[in-house]
Amino acid sequence: MGTSRNVERRTILKAAGASAAVLGLAATTGCGGDGGTSADGTVTIRYAWWGGEPRAIAIKKTIALFEKKFPKIKVKPEFTDYEAFWEKFQTQASGGNPPDVFQNAVGFLRKYDKRGVLMDLKSQADSGNLNLKNFRNGVLANGQVDGKQVGIPVGANTMSLVVDLKAFKKAGVAPEFGWTWDDYFAALQTIQDKLKIAGDTGYFSIMYLYDLYLRQHGKAFFTDTALGFTEDDLTQWWEDGYKRVKSGLVADPKKIEQVKPKSGLSAGLAASEFTWDNFSIRYEGEGESDYGLAPIPTTDGKDTGQYLGSLMLSAFSGTKHPKEVAQFIDFMVHDPEVGAIMGYDRGILATTEQYDAFTPTEATNKGVKAYEEKVAAEGVLGKITPHPSGADVIEAAFLRIGGEVAQGKTKPSDAAKTLFSEAKAAFAG
Repeated sequence: MGTSRNVERRTILKAAGASAAVLGLAATTGCGGDGGTSADGTVTIRYAWWGGEPRAIAIKKTIALFEKKFPKIKVKPEFTDYEAFWEKFQTQASGGNPPDVFQNAVGFLRKYDKRGVLMDLKSQADSGNLNLKNFRNGVLANGQVDGKQVGIPVGANTMSLVVDLKAFKKAGVAPEFGWTWDDYFAALQTIQDKLKIAGDTGYFSIMYLYDLYLRQHGKAFFTDTALGFTEDDLTQWWEDGYKRVKSGLVADPKKIEQVKPKSGLSAGLAASEFTWDNFSIRYEGEGESDYGLAPIPTTDGKDTGQYLGSLMLSAFSGTKHPKEVAQFIDFMVHDPEVGAIMGYDRGILATTEQYDAFTPTEATNKGVKAYEEKVAAEGVLGKITPHPSGADVIEAAFLRIGGEVAQGKTKPSDAAKTLFSEAKAAFAG
């Protein structure tokens, strides 16, 4: 809920493990940032985010707009890639000096709320400095932890299936809303038989996809404090996945590694790949085919288990400038001109003001908008699954261990035990 965003996503999942060595964070007092107040009353706040250069260029344009409207507030930008961002942030937070405002994601909310780093922004909303209205499809709830509003969504996205349109057409396969997992795997078999390529790049190491599958069965990947499934559940998921690797239905993981950072889908090694819908712009730039979004397979022909994820803005609880920080966040999530500048870089725009201000003209963005509108119209969107403290570490572990299963390095049952062991340590951190 990046620039070449699935590349960023893969980096995210692998790099998140860097935060496994949980640092003891110092108590956060009123020592926020190195921003201060000048003699003429001008306030400086620090704003940090991760992403590529196109995102940085766009955000700097929005900062200039903000500073024009609020001339007494200056914004110091800090940006880097995902891995470096969270390594730096953890160090800053442990020293009580994180940025005043920063880009955040659901996997980190409880982790840093638990350490007292995140401001509850409800107080600023009550003071009239931040508007918590006009958020689309209930996405504001993504930033809530234990009754506190610790994140404000800037964009929203949902899981999807990206398909090679030419391959699916050539194989005579037409995915539709309500198709089942059996239908999906039968379609992949048809593609393999007719086109002699794998159907999927490696679905079973994607934590968020497994979450949808669990939700279709009345469970979820996480509860508020633990994993929401059993070792047996995961063993079965990974056993089924490994069988499909051995049969060629899922692409050879060694070949997938060889083409990185290009995706196995855009490299022509497989005909489909599960990912967040707004990451789909990546494939048009990388591949030689045409790509589109297809529905998530279901268990019962209806429930996909989907929800809206999001990137969001959070504030440091110890900032010296809470009012100005809230005004900045409010501007960044509600101002129509900001929405027009940012477009869908961080997902479908979260507020109605910004959503209405941006009309996509590029085919991929049009497809993302149409896909999310269709998913919403189908009535399948539910509430986001809780993400306890440690979720970021577990996500990275799930990707890594799932990859070991795919390569035949670890038996599924042993892999499930390892995942549960690492999750226990992550929750305790």
